[in-house]
Amino acid sequence: MDRGEPGLLGTDPVPEAGEDAVAAIGATETLSEEEQEELRRELAKVEEEIQTLSQVLAAKEKHLAEIKRKLGIGSLQELRENLARGWQEVTAMPAYKKTSETLSQAGQKASAAFASVGSVITKKLEDVKNSPTFKSFEEKVENLKAT
Repeated sequence: MDRGEPGLLGTDPVPEAGEDAVAAIGATETLSEEEQEELRRELAKVEEEIQTLSQVLAAKEKHLAEIKRKLGIGSLQELRENLARGWQEVTAMPAYKKTSETLSQAGQKASAAFASVGSVITKKLEDVKNSPTFKSFEEKVENLKAT
């Protein structure tokens, strides 16, 4: 976060641990006793507000869980709904649609190629069956059967 940029809820950013530590120590020395007392009161007030907000959040989460329980929405059902929603979002993406279309076309081409290979193999087998060598071999097998 940039120094001049306000943090969440429009507050000034809180310095990270170790950041401007020397300046922070020096700042308390330049504050008057009255200013320090005012800041301590403000600190206590903010901590109390945070505590209150945490309690309100916990109560809201409890209420949410109760509503879900009454509606029969369990963790597994919620997970299914989230996955279904996520899958719908993925399938709606242009990249997914293009990939799906490309794979479909590739599958059709592969299917056509296999059909073509199959008909070529069938034709070759018919050629072998109709060849004089195969006919001669077939006659010899028939003669052996007859004997």
